[in-house]
Amino acid sequence: MSEAVPLAGPRFRTDPARLYRELRRDHGSVVPVELDGGIPAWLVVGYRELHQVTGDPVLFSRDSELWNQWENVPGDWPLLPMIGHRQPSILYTVGERHRQRAAMISDALESVDPFELRRQAERFADQLIDAVCPAGEADLITQYSALLPVRVLARLYGFPDDEGPGLVTALNDMIDGRERALAGQSHLASAMARLVADRAGKPADDVVSRMLADDGGFTDEEIVQDLMVMMAAGHQPTADWIGNSLRLMLTDDRFAASLFGGRNSVAEAMNEVLWEDTPTQNVAGRWAARDTHLGGRRVRAGDLLLLGLQGANSDPQVRTDASALTGGNNAHFSFGHGEHRCPFPAQEIAEVIARTGIEVVLDRLPDIDLAVPAGSLTRRPSPWLRGLTELPVRFTPTPALGGTSR
Repeated sequence: MSEAVPLAGPRFRTDPARLYRELRRDHGSVVPVELDGGIPAWLVVGYRELHQVTGDPVLFSRDSELWNQWENVPGDWPLLPMIGHRQPSILYTVGERHRQRAAMISDALESVDPFELRRQAERFADQLIDAVCPAGEADLITQYSALLPVRVLARLYGFPDDEGPGLVTALNDMIDGRERALAGQSHLASAMARLVADRAGKPADDVVSRMLADDGGFTDEEIVQDLMVMMAAGHQPTADWIGNSLRLMLTDDRFAASLFGGRNSVAEAMNEVLWEDTPTQNVAGRWAARDTHLGGRRVRAGDLLLLGLQGANSDPQVRTDASALTGGNNAHFSFGHGEHRCPFPAQEIAEVIARTGIEVVLDRLPDIDLAVPAGSLTRRPSPWLRGLTELPVRFTPTPALGGTSR
């Protein structure tokens, strides 16, 4: 791939929308890219092509063992947590076994009481706001959104509350794909293994116990791997959904009314983010089971195809008027598509956590305003997940609730 584009660099942080437009203009809907270490792949940014790839699990398989580049991947490659090799998780399981595992996970998540979920989300959100509200200023990323989803999920899974901070650090290290990625993955795996071992002997009313009780014959290792996938997919994208939605509401006049007592625009802002500023920008991936053609490109057997979710969401063939609000249209790719899309119960849990997190901010912090120019806000240096490094705000100081009911 002599024309391959490095899947790295500051433009994924500064102006990915323009970058995806230029990639589509210069390379079409299937872009040759290079990963760390010069590893080649294809980035699918066309809506139609991405629909084709995610809708055909036989031709475009989730089995990473098909990859024709494994011999070129070093053992300390920082993207290994994102592209697993011989990893027994649902991400890389195919066929009937995948459907069984997906059903096991969906059943365990389906049993989460939505009222209890919202109560827990409000409780943790109030605790985090209590820590900052007397000061009159806060960073809604490092002091709030980056801490909230994992604490709620950890409680649902069965972790004690005091393990939440360590899980946050491990997840962020793993997902950022930098030098601490493998250490973060190791911490998360150890924590999940301890929890599974504990619940195997002492079942409780939590997600892990329900997964262990499934009669599908899954090993503890398979359940540990699936819990890691669920935690990673459930925490950081939800944290970024909160942060990106709050940024939109603080910087876009179309949503200003919702900051002062209204709530009708919260759901609309959240949906707009999934189209225009989706937390999960690119996903690895699918592997071609045989030689084929896609978007005018010749794809070889074993080639890796990266799912360009944000690129496809902004495809001008489906977004003919990108300046118009998307309203209730949810035909975006932000939760994936096809057999391997995010399970519906997981989507609902993420939405409850994100919406609750946003509404608690609006309820608790009066006259909230951005404390820095909107143009100075920066993003994490990742082509995979798009989220702010900070979101400084100011507001009138208010007393902490201290555990009292709102």
